[in-house]
Amino acid sequence: MSRPAADPRSGCCGVVALTARLEPWQLALCCKPTQLADWLDRYGSPLNVLDASAMARNADQLRQAANGTGVDLNLFFARKANKALVFVDEALKLGLGVDVASERELRQVLQSGARAADLVVTAAVKPRPLLELCVASGATVVIDNEDELEHLTSVAERTAGSVPVALRLAPRLADERRHTRFGLGPAQLLAIADRHCPAGGTTGPSISGVHFHLDGYDAGQRVTALIQSLELIEALRARGHQPTFVDIGGGIPMSYLDDAAEWERFWNEHRAALLGRRAPLTFDGHGLGLTAHAGEIIGYANVYPAFQQPTRGAWLEQILRAPVTHGSVADALRTRRLQMRCEPGRSLVDGCGLTAARVEFRKQRADGTWLIGVAMNRTQCRSTADDFLLDPLLLRPELASTAARPRPTGPIEGYLVGAYCIERELLTWRRMCFPHGVQIGDIVVFANTAGYMMHILESASHQIPLAHNLIVNATPAPVLDAIDGAVPAHDLDAD
Repeated sequence: MSRPAADPRSGCCGVVALTARLEPWQLALCCKPTQLADWLDRYGSPLNVLDASAMARNADQLRQAANGTGVDLNLFFARKANKALVFVDEALKLGLGVDVASERELRQVLQSGARAADLVVTAAVKPRPLLELCVASGATVVIDNEDELEHLTSVAERTAGSVPVALRLAPRLADERRHTRFGLGPAQLLAIADRHCPAGGTTGPSISGVHFHLDGYDAGQRVTALIQSLELIEALRARGHQPTFVDIGGGIPMSYLDDAAEWERFWNEHRAALLGRRAPLTFDGHGLGLTAHAGEIIGYANVYPAFQQPTRGAWLEQILRAPVTHGSVADALRTRRLQMRCEPGRSLVDGCGLTAARVEFRKQRADGTWLIGVAMNRTQCRSTADDFLLDPLLLRPELASTAARPRPTGPIEGYLVGAYCIERELLTWRRMCFPHGVQIGDIVVFANTAGYMMHILESASHQIPLAHNLIVNATPAPVLDAIDGAVPAHDLDAD
């Protein structure tokens, strides 16, 4: 009952489909399930498979938007999106900087050959060893609060060093529900700048820009935040500071799906299921952030918007061409001789990875529900959202011997479950169709997982090892990423 390798999508789809967009390299690999099976035998299940080549295309889309509006754009890869060092190397090769969020990330990027101008430190919490390394390396530090700035000032004074900083602004938005935890208001920032960063100083923190970070992907909110950032820069310049950039942070949208109609249909059907108008699409009726109450649906979807338009370059161009007083955002940046900076993560590694894992069992729960046990856990393909709303692929490799391999189940519907001893250890909450059945040794592939899905929550609980990370466009043969052999943080040379 093996399937034609030419149709790798045929083995699995959601009861209401959400068809993952695949890069050519991903599609070609999924047409070689026996190769994937060999890698899983060698490196373990699950396995993260990486190809960084799409980063160039993704970065170019953003650069073209800036070039078309005459804006100087500086991109920093948000390394928190994926820990693999191949993406650091690719970013530096492409002339991008790197955004780091911890001391260890910073040390590793420095060891990869990054210069001070290539580095921005946006860590939410910055312990003293990290600040000491920032001063020693010359990396730009995004300042979130006064305690942080005071601490950085103390470190810089002790070493008689100077360090560029960007003040993180917490913009005022029309949607009062969207208060950000990051940064301070403009009056607070000016006050702490006056106390700790006298203009013209030769040591200590030197204000080189203004930064903000907003949740979500709303272009209009970015325009609002940019206007307020420009006002703050004018106030800083009036005090004698010389900021040269505005940094809009991350949250640059991408799309995992090609079909807007699929996305709309899924949510319509899911709402109908929650209202009892059709069979559930999710395990035990999980709402994915929505709840039925008094015949209505309330709440907000707690998932990444897997279909979005516009994305990347078109989204950035929309912001740069947005009208402000005396022209556009782009005009305002140019006339003030300001560089725009941003830290894309997910949108830069779009198309750069997949996660593969082996099926270990099939069984039916007491109510007849099929459960398919996969050798991975839910933290190895999950971000902070409730679910990763893409249909996995189910591949069937050819094995040398099938004597000890149970036959496929026949066509079934069911759920993918993981390795942790937790009742609701679901790899995906959505109910899946398996038209060709499921067999032990089949391979489940989660597409396009490089952005946050592989690493942001990964856990080695139960003493199950973390997944290896295999670079497949390496020559002459695939190799493990250097992160899999990285030295523990306490052993790294501090010099």
